[in-house]
Amino acid sequence: MRTNDTVRAIGHCGQCEQCEHCSARSQSICSVIDQRDLHQLALHSQKIEIPSGRCFIEEGETARDFFIVTDGHAKLFNLLPDGRRQITGFADCGQFLGLASIENYAFSAEALTSLRVCRFSHIGMSLLKTQFPALERRLLEEASSELVRAQARMLLLGRKTARERLASFLLERQEVAPRSDVLILSMTRTDIADYLGLTIETVSRTLNAFRRDKLIEIDHITSIKLLNLTEIRLLADGEGF
Repeated sequence: MRTNDTVRAIGHCGQCEQCEHCSARSQSICSVIDQRDLHQLALHSQKIEIPSGRCFIEEGETARDFFIVTDGHAKLFNLLPDGRRQITGFADCGQFLGLASIENYAFSAEALTSLRVCRFSHIGMSLLKTQFPALERRLLEEASSELVRAQARMLLLGRKTARERLASFLLERQEVAPRSDVLILSMTRTDIADYLGLTIETVSRTLNAFRRDKLIEIDHITSIKLLNLTEIRLLADGEGF
């Protein structure tokens, strides 16, 4: 990724003393680095600001860097040969991106909101793993989590109904919500439909059905309150009404 007037590099984290007060640290791979060693982490990272709508990872480009989301939200997607787009996931605070990329990035990433990320070069991350063995173990845990998410997504797209898919999506977002019963959605209905393999009409119709069934309350197009989490969980598992 090249820095230009729309993607702003603040500088090395060590220079601006961001690591110690980073809100994403407890949720990210950086949590295994002791407080007294944060200066080593900072030496190998760079803070980047990315405006909404800007891609910061391009599918097929040479994978030179890893990224940790420290503030904001992003969507991950692949492009088909005919130009169609398939959203494969959403990245939130603390998420590590680029782990599965060896030579080239296997996906693209676009900021859904104003976004801040920490960027680590592959060389820098290798040095950190050598210096801090706990970091390598944490990356293995991250890789395992990615496999679990991929398997869950295969099940969602392959076997679940529209109601079950949307219930599963609400639970996914609930896991990262600051308030567990209120979801602030940074993605559009079109993004949700793309991610779930549904039409936007089906997403809107199913959300309205959930509202009528008193499972959710739609306060705004970007705000959904979960009223009956137990029933939503049952529905996601194929056991609801």
